[in-house]
Amino acid sequence: MNTFGEHFSFTSFGESHGKAVGGVVDGVPAGTVVSLDIIRDMLLCRSGKGQEGVSPRAANEQDEVEWLSGVILEDDRLIALGTPIAFLIRNNDARSRDYEWMRHSFRPGHADYTYEAKYGIRDYRGGGRASARETAARVAAGAIAKQMLEKKGIFIFARLLQVGMETDPAKMNSLLKEVQDAGDSVGGIVGCTIEGLPAGIGEPLFGKLQARLAAAVMSINGCHGFDYGFGFDSLDRRGSDLYEKDGKPVDVSSSQAMTGGIAGGISDGTTVSFRCLFKPAATIRRLYGGRHDSCIAVRAVPVVEAMTALAVFDITSCCAEFLSDSM
Repeated sequence: MNTFGEHFSFTSFGESHGKAVGGVVDGVPAGTVVSLDIIRDMLLCRSGKGQEGVSPRAANEQDEVEWLSGVILEDDRLIALGTPIAFLIRNNDARSRDYEWMRHSFRPGHADYTYEAKYGIRDYRGGGRASARETAARVAAGAIAKQMLEKKGIFIFARLLQVGMETDPAKMNSLLKEVQDAGDSVGGIVGCTIEGLPAGIGEPLFGKLQARLAAAVMSINGCHGFDYGFGFDSLDRRGSDLYEKDGKPVDVSSSQAMTGGIAGGISDGTTVSFRCLFKPAATIRRLYGGRHDSCIAVRAVPVVEAMTALAVFDITSCCAEFLSDSM
């Protein structure tokens, strides 16, 4: 599927070395006003300009969004017409010749073989749809959802927590430079919080809030893990460490941070927090040449925010209290 969401949807199109990537957003209420500057800021963050470990192509692409339908542009803002919003972002710095050798070769750890096994054909130029280039469209769409949520008092913030085994920002930068200079790659962890989400969001069985969030962020290229609250860090704890104090159960407010703001698949009204793990990039310069990210997680930060916003707006848009208020 190339469409995400049910009540509020985003359809992605385009390949890494095609003419453009882009999308269609459906479900934005008529009259919604969106800042173009915020969309540009998120796309700039995704480009990774000036950061260690980033593909030179990402830093060179202009990522200017062309708005095709569904909006009126006025004073550096978009005004939604209530119809599908279509946009594209042109690819201006693709170098397909760098991938000519891949025409008859499969890279381990990448989607080359599985795409061909599924479709009988693949776009070998830059990985086609499996390229991180596709995430530019997600960020543009997610920036719209993020702004609509903020008008409802819901704020999403993601940040780079870890590169390899380093959690100190200075040491993370040093490691990124070391790995980049070696033409290698390293994994990383992105953390994300959702502030202002009311209690009661999510379904108790097959629509659990954490499952919907995991589906959103695990769809990002290179994302190989998801946990929320204490997550995997609780493996070295006992239940008594978490839920007991002086021989009595801790109060609910004390346990909410442990559960990441979600209990039984439903938000509890406190901060929702989760983490996602990004693997070391499969395509590394020392083996294949070309231009590649040394750490996917660096540029994944705004993509995580975007996918989280798309998921949260989709989940909440069917709630009466959200539909009744003007955007």
